[in-house]
Amino acid sequence: MITLTELVLASHNAGKLKELQAMLGDAVRLRSVAEFSAVEPEETGLSFVENAILKARSAARISGLPALADDSGLAVDFLGGAPGIYSARYAGAQGDAANNAKLLDALKDVPDAQRGAQFVCALALVRHADDPLPILCEGLWQGRILREARGTQGFGYDPLFWVPERDCSSAELTPFDKNQLSHRARALLLLRQRLGLSCPS
Repeated sequence: MITLTELVLASHNAGKLKELQAMLGDAVRLRSVAEFSAVEPEETGLSFVENAILKARSAARISGLPALADDSGLAVDFLGGAPGIYSARYAGAQGDAANNAKLLDALKDVPDAQRGAQFVCALALVRHADDPLPILCEGLWQGRILREARGTQGFGYDPLFWVPERDCSSAELTPFDKNQLSHRARALLLLRQRLGLSCPS
């Protein structure tokens, strides 16, 4: 069993840091890579796993600490898995609203039965920058793409992602409920199990 008490998170996103810290619990302290550098590595991988490993190695090299990285996005069945690893920049660097508009346009004539999609999260944990055996955990959240945005919670594609088990969009879930169901929550559960951590209260 691996014992880790402090990790650097390969993200400059304060919201993601807070979310992941809550999911990990108090046994492990997460620090942002922003404490060590403002530079973000270029994501040159062709998969979520490749990009997560790339970011984790970079953060470990910069900080000298074990590092955790996640790469996540939306994969739409009808679009062959797109936007996939390009989810955050699907419509260029124009933000969530433009990404959502482009997705709705791409699916405008697609019937509901063919609008299946999943949020994907790949987590990579490395003990040091050259770790030959990263810990990899993946989480999938199955749903489908709505025809119009619903809800005001969350971010990204949440307003368009229908959650069948709750009969609402991801953006209509409370943050607490989303953190129980999401792709990131599922991947973090696996990571906690790999690290021998009990579930946070």
